[in-house]
Amino acid sequence: MKFQDFNFKAKLFEAINDAGFKEPSPIQAESIPHILNGRDIIGQAHTGTGKTAAFGLPIIQQLELTGKVEAVVIVPTRELAMQVSDEIYRFGRFMGMKTATVYGGSSYSRQIKHVESASVVVATPGRFLDLLSKGSIEISPKFVVLDEADEMLDMGFLDDIKEIFKYFPEKRQTLMFSATMPREIKNLAQRILDNPEIISVTKQDMTNKN
Repeated sequence: MKFQDFNFKAKLFEAINDAGFKEPSPIQAESIPHILNGRDIIGQAHTGTGKTAAFGLPIIQQLELTGKVEAVVIVPTRELAMQVSDEIYRFGRFMGMKTATVYGGSSYSRQIKHVESASVVVATPGRFLDLLSKGSIEISPKFVVLDEADEMLDMGFLDDIKEIFKYFPEKRQTLMFSATMPREIKNLAQRILDNPEIISVTKQDMTNKN
C-alpha cells in the first residue's frame, strides 16, 4: 500500500511527500480508511508507531477550513502537545491550515487568540477544561482525538476528560489511542465512542525498525 492509495487532496499529498513518507505504517494503513469512512476507532499502539499521522492525515483530509475549530486532540503533556501540533501543522500547512496548542504555564490570552483562528487544537486536559469551563473558548469540533489515553489516566486526568466531553457535540467522530487498555480506559471508551473499530498494533509492528 502507498499513500496515494488514500486519494488525499493534492496539497496534503504534497506535504506527505515533502515529509519523505512513502508507505503507511501498520497503524496508519489500518486506521486511515476507517477514519475516512467516519468510524470511531480505538487504536492500541505505542509511541513510535506513527499514530499522529494515522489520525492527523485523515482528519486534515476532511477539514472544511471554515475558520473555526474543527478538530481537537487531547494529550497528556505539554511536550507531546507541541510535538503533535508541529506534526499536524507540517501536514496541513500547504492547505493554509492553522493549529493552536493549549497547555498550562503559558499565557491565557495568547492561547485563546490562537484558538480563535485555528482549525485544529492540541491541548492538555487541565488548561483546556479551564478555558472551556470559564467560557473563554466555545468550540464545536467534528473530530476529537484522545492520544496516550492510558498515560492521561496515570496522571489523574480521567475526571477532567469526562468533564471536557460535556462541552462537545453529541454528533462527532471520536478516536482514542492508548498503548494499554486498563479497565478505566475501556469504561471511558464505552462512554465516549460510538461502535468503534478496534485496531491493535503490537511492538513487532513498530515503524522504528525502518
